[in-house]
Formats: sequence, structure tokens, C-alpha cells
Amino acid sequence: MAMILRHARTPVILLAMLTTAPSAPPTERARWEAQAARVTITRDDRGIPHVRGRSDADAVFGLIYAQAEDDFARIEANYLTALGRSAEADGEDAVWADLRQRLFVDPAELQRDYAASPAWLRTLMQAWADGLNYYLATHPQVKPRVLTRFEPWMALSFTEGSIGGDIERISLSDLKTFYGTPTPPSPEELGMVPREPAGSNGIAIAPRLTANGHALLLINPHTSFYFRSEAQMTSDQGLNAYGASTWGQFFIYQGFNPSAGWMHTSSTVDNVDDFAERVVRGDTGYRYRYGKALRPVTTKVVTLRVRNADGTSGTRRFTTYRTHHGPIVASKAGRWIATALMWKPVPALEQSYLRTKAIDLAGYMAVAQRKANSSNDTLFADTKGEIAFLMPQFMPVRSDRFDYTRPVDGSDPASDWRGLHGLATLPSVANPRTGWVHNTNDWPWSAAGPDSPRAADYPRYMDQVGGNARGVHADLLLTGKRGWTAETLRAAAYDSYLPAFARLLPGLVASWRALPASDPRRAKLAAPIALLDRWDHRWGYGSVATSLAVFWGDQLWREVGGFAQAERMNVPDYIATRVTPEAKLAALSVAVDQLARDFGDWRTPWQAINRFQRLDDAIQPHFDDARTSTPIPFTSAQWGSLASFGAKRWPGTKRYYGTSGNSFVAVVEFGPRVKATAVMVGGQSGDPASPHFADQTARYAGGALRPVYFHPDELEGHVARHYRPGG
Repeated sequence: MAMILRHARTPVILLAMLTTAPSAPPTERARWEAQAARVTITRDDRGIPHVRGRSDADAVFGLIYAQAEDDFARIEANYLTALGRSAEADGEDAVWADLRQRLFVDPAELQRDYAASPAWLRTLMQAWADGLNYYLATHPQVKPRVLTRFEPWMALSFTEGSIGGDIERISLSDLKTFYGTPTPPSPEELGMVPREPAGSNGIAIAPRLTANGHALLLINPHTSFYFRSEAQMTSDQGLNAYGASTWGQFFIYQGFNPSAGWMHTSSTVDNVDDFAERVVRGDTGYRYRYGKALRPVTTKVVTLRVRNADGTSGTRRFTTYRTHHGPIVASKAGRWIATALMWKPVPALEQSYLRTKAIDLAGYMAVAQRKANSSNDTLFADTKGEIAFLMPQFMPVRSDRFDYTRPVDGSDPASDWRGLHGLATLPSVANPRTGWVHNTNDWPWSAAGPDSPRAADYPRYMDQVGGNARGVHADLLLTGKRGWTAETLRAAAYDSYLPAFARLLPGLVASWRALPASDPRRAKLAAPIALLDRWDHRWGYGSVATSLAVFWGDQLWREVGGFAQAERMNVPDYIATRVTPEAKLAALSVAVDQLARDFGDWRTPWQAINRFQRLDDAIQPHFDDARTSTPIPFTSAQWGSLASFGAKRWPGTKRYYGTSGNSFVAVVEFGPRVKATAVMVGGQSGDPASPHFADQTARYAGGALRPVYFHPDELEGHVARHYRPGG
């Protein structure tokens, strides 16, 4: 295919080749139709699909078909990213992200992995590909940008549904500098542009602390908006899972079944490491020092297809390099940098799927023995009343004398990974005496209050980030509290306290009070300081103090974010300990002026600034102050708000518009009959013409979770459509 594209002369012919799905052979079409006959999709009054199949494979077929109905474009976009093929659609700008992906993802290797995988998993992957291909065959009006046919092995390229995979930690600027042309780090890479923390909140509460003796689980992922869809998938083989599924994946990533629930949060562990290699060039190629020996550097040619501006296609060829530590991704201080990370596609997909069928903590841990989860902590609860905080199970054993948060000496064999930790050696917590566990993308040392693991008992690579303001907030809400209900847990998830500002603002006020009486800033800032000094540090629709505090904090974030990142500190901690009184006052003056300039008065309530808007189905967000939007009361998670709304000004706007943060929120109660409520950002469908494009917006803004129709009798009376794929 690459040769055909390289020599294509006519753009019209080439475009047809790229976008026209091939006709399915009659036998294949018959197989799809036979499987579709074994599947039913029931859409409830929010458009959420409840998929049922005779087998698990049938349920997979139906789930991915329903996903494609809701937003095929996001499925395709995710697999173009995962396969390293985005440049075929997006052109030159996507080349470097594709190259980064292809350093790890080799289609030929994935095909071999597929052939060697267990029969049950191959059956699911085949059903996944068939469901997508059947959707395309029955929807000829849908024109894929690139992927006109899905092969079952492709599912192995995207096995873990978290926001921001391990590969994305590799700097594109560094990669381009090494394999292309010198490119300075981007402001985003340097931390100079405020960026909402990607991650999540999870809380599990044991029965002894709840009003009715049932365990509770909060599921609160913070991702880019519309990153996941909501669904239920059931089969006659025992599958019955409900929750959030990342577009294009055939398992429920964060959710629950009749007996257990799981919530994943991005972990702070250090298990993606850089090795600084001593490379020399000889007559036979590059070699690298390892102990007293010189080993050959492995080379491999990666060829990428690239869409040209005129619609034709070209290719880019790269000779890539690898040591036993991993692919070379950069050069620093005269050393080549190799990155080591988990790449176990078959066990990872097995683990992601099988844990949705675990009925208790023991069953969940049996699945976890595959040790193929590298980036996620897990909050767990079940109907037996067990709760747990679990660390990622892929945890390389390393020497604690090295600082793995920075490149380590790859020539020293002592720096190598030495197998994986056993699950019992990780700082996880099961059934603590406190009766609760939580994680807010912070360290594990506060996961269960006084019953948390002690940092001194574990290698330092078990955490690389530290605590955060959301963790402080969760501790305040959970410590010493009893009588929890599903409603009080929901209310806690939307508690309006902002502990970062409670910590930071007294220093700002003190800085103002220390000014000489003759300083003109005393008069200019007197009213803003008085407002912040008496504020209760709670966000709200009508709160002017929230507007002022956020503009002040964001101004400092822009000024010191890069320094905070360089010192591996979160921004509030850096402001509290590194920023001078002069800088704090200067930032407040800028914030006051900005509010007055953009909104006519610095006394502008938060609801006039912080907005949700969904204009169309574009994957890249864009906004318009002149068009309808919805006020959102909660703020960035950076300031300690558990309910997260990552918003900023966009080109041409004065208002803040959110693109990340709370994306799916659910509260689950594990009684004899599991019950849940939930809400998602915007709505289930990516089609602007659908009634479910933005029908959950008001509930999302108000934290008003809707009932989940998990059981058949709950779904009765709420059915909008009942059909089979293709019908």
C-alpha cells in the first residue's frame, strides 16, 4: 500500500482510495449479520446504550457498534493516534507524534502478538473489528479519514484507557531535535502555560461508616471532555458491566458490575524511566557502553505516510535507534536518552477486560497478577464491604540509590530494571481501620489517613509528585465522618472549598499590609484585598472573590509554572514557598486590571466568566463569546476543587471555557442490589443534531446526578429505542 500511495499521481483517485471502504465479501457480511442477530441495543432516555449479547464477544460487537453510532470520528482519531498514523489524516504537524508512537508500536509485532494471544481474547478482538466494519458497511454516508477497515490486531495498540498514556511523557521537541531539526521545548512542555492537571478523584467508604451498611464508591475521572462514552454491556456468559468506556475500546474502564466497582486515577509512581547512554560511533555503526562492554545500538527504519496539503500522500522515513533499555528519544549533555516503559499489549488488554468481571477484591487481585497496569491507581469497593486503594501493578524493581525522576546512567548495570515488584510489596491499602480510602493523583502516603503506607518503608520511586490540594480537601471531608449516604458522598464530590487559596491568600494579604502607607498600591488594592480577606474560600456562581482569586492564581501560574515544573513542585506549593511578596502583589494588580478590561469591572461574578460551551462536533475545541454558553461554578483542580473544570481564555474570547476536568461522575452503592447515579459532560452523542449532544449540561453544571438504569426493571419506562446492530 505504501508503494501505491507514493506513486499516486491523481489527487482525486488517491482521495477515493483513502476514504472509500472496500465492499465486504458475502461470507464476511453474513458473519457480521449473524452476530448482529445475537445482539440487542437498548437506548435509554439519555441515549445511553445498554448492550446485550449471548456471548461476551457478541456484547463487544454491540458495544463498539453503539460507540460508532455515537461518535465514529473519535474512535478513528484514537486509533490513528495509537497506531501512529495521524499524519495520514492531519499532515506534517502529526509526524512527530506518529514517530513517537511507532518507536513502540510495530504493526507487524502486533499481528504476531494477536496470533499468539489466547483464543478467548482473539475472539473478542475479532468481534471488535467486526462491529466497527459492520457499522461502516451499514453506514455508507460515514467517510473515515483513513481507517476504512479495522483488523482485530489493531485492538492491541490501545489497551489501557487512561488519559495521557505513558508514551506521551516523551517530549516531542526533544524527539524532533534528535531525529529532525533542533527544536526548543514548547511553552507547554516547560510548564509556562497553565494546563489543567489530568487525572481523577476516587473515594471508597466502608460499610461501617455508611448509614445503611453498604460500601460506597465515587467515580470521578478528570479528562479532556468527550474522552469517554457511557454504556452497559451484558452477556449470557456472566458479563454485566456499566460505566465509562474510552472511545474505541471494548471494555468498561471505570465503572461497576453487580458485585464490585473500580475507579482508576492517574498515579504518581515513577515507572517510566530515561537512561543516558554513552554512545560511540565505529566502523560498523553505533555502540553503547554497558559496564565494561560495548554493545551494538539496534537500528530500525520507520516509514510514515503523510497527507500533503494538496491531498496527495507522501512518506517520511526515519532510521531509529534502540538499546536494551528502550528506544532513543533525545540527546542531552552528549548522551543519547533511551526511554523504558511498559509495553505488554496482550496482558494489558487481558487485564483491562477481565477486571470488569471480577466479583470481589480477591478476584480483582487475581486479574491484577498480570502486572500490566502501569499508570493507574485504583479505588475499589464491593458488596462484601471490602474497600481498597491499589497501586499500579507494573512496578519495576530498581536501586534506590538512583534518582529515576531524571535520566540515570545507562552504562551502569546497577541502574537497570530488575524484574517487577510482587503485589504484596506495593504500598496498597485494603480495608483500613479508618474506613475510607481516596486518591486525587497524589502520593499514596495519605490514601487512608493514619492507616496509609509510610513513605519510609518503600523505595522513593513509589512516588514522584507528592501531595496536592485536592488530597488535603479529601482528607478534610473524610476524617472523622460517619453516616455516609450516596447523597452525602455526591455532595462531598462537589464541595466548594478551595484549600489552595485558603493557604495562599493570607500571604497575599500580609504582603499588602506590609506596604508603606505612602505606597500607591495600598489604595489601588485595598478593596480587592478586603474582599479576599473575608472570603470563605468557596467557589460559587455569584462569587466575585472566586473570579479575583482565580485570575490572580492563573497569573502567577503563567509566571512561575515553568520554575515549579523544573523543581518538580505543584504550582500552589511553589507560590507558597518561592514567590516573593512583590510578585504576589504585582500579580493581583494584573488580575484586577484584566478583569476590569475584559468585563468592565473587577467585581465580576464567577458565573459571568467560567462557562461550558459545545458548538459542534469538532474534536479540536473552539469557542465564541457571542454564542450561548452555560455557567459552571467549580474551578480548576489546581486550587483544590474536587469537582474540576479546566478552563481558560481562548483565541477571540474573554470568558473562560472548559475543555477538561469532570467528564463522568458516578456514585455507586454496593448493597444486595447495586444502585448508582451518574452524569457526563455534555451528552452521550457527538452528533450536534442528536437530542443527546448536550442534554446533560444543566445536570453537569449543578452536580445533579441522574439515576443509572442498571437493572432491567429500572430501565422499564425509560426506553427510547430497542434494536439490533444494522437495524
